[in-house]
Amino acid sequence: MRVGFIGLGMMGKGMAANLQKAGHELVVHDLSRAAAEPFLAKGALWANSPKQVAEQTEVVFTSLPVPADVEQVALGANGLIEGMRPDTAFFDMSTNSVATVRKIHAAFAEKNLYMLDAPVSGGPSGAASGKMAIWVGGDEQQFNRHKLVLDAMGDQAAYIGPIGAGSIAKLVHNCTSAVLGAALAEVFTMGVKAGVDPVDLWAAVRQGATGGCAPSTGSATSSCRANTTRPISRCACCTKMSGSQSVSGARSACRCAWRTWSMRN
Repeated sequence: MRVGFIGLGMMGKGMAANLQKAGHELVVHDLSRAAAEPFLAKGALWANSPKQVAEQTEVVFTSLPVPADVEQVALGANGLIEGMRPDTAFFDMSTNSVATVRKIHAAFAEKNLYMLDAPVSGGPSGAASGKMAIWVGGDEQQFNRHKLVLDAMGDQAAYIGPIGAGSIAKLVHNCTSAVLGAALAEVFTMGVKAGVDPVDLWAAVRQGATGGCAPSTGSATSSCRANTTRPISRCACCTKMSGSQSVSGARSACRCAWRTWSMRN
């Protein structure tokens, strides 16, 4: 399939690369042509505007920094709406505003065009590896029609519901992550101030039902370390852990990192 891709930044470049690997023909556009050079070298075509991308492709994907960028690319001068053929679809993979998504969708519907919100979760590494969730809101038939293209970018593409549902799912996900991060910071601060070594505390939590670390014989610390894989980020003064041991976690389990967290007012 000939696919348009606009926005070849931290997330977009990984997704676009996976589309090329899957054999799709790409037409690309970015504010910086230099960002497109790796794709052009592998056979992608360059377009000077979003409109030109739309004119040459069967479906278009965008991955852009903020909602205003998406609106400009979709509805602005030389935007997608001016170049797309009737009954074709545009998937926005940015983290977007629900209001913006619905505004673009309504404008597209007047011209018999489809706009679907399809935000992703997995970070740049997930975008590069294809191990990534894609939450789609909009016309379900269009989702099914382009499912194989979505699968080339992420291994967990899911239809969530009507337009805006994908963005709502992403925003709820992000809020959940923020709340959990804040809660972890508070409870670990409490535990460290109460006198428990931060690394031992982390290992104990990881071993329990909440941490999801499978039990095994031995101490809580050794059990948890034996069942985790993400390398620990350590500084020179952290001597308790050897280089062969690891602790899983979104933040560093380094003794000094946790100690810094605990020294709050």
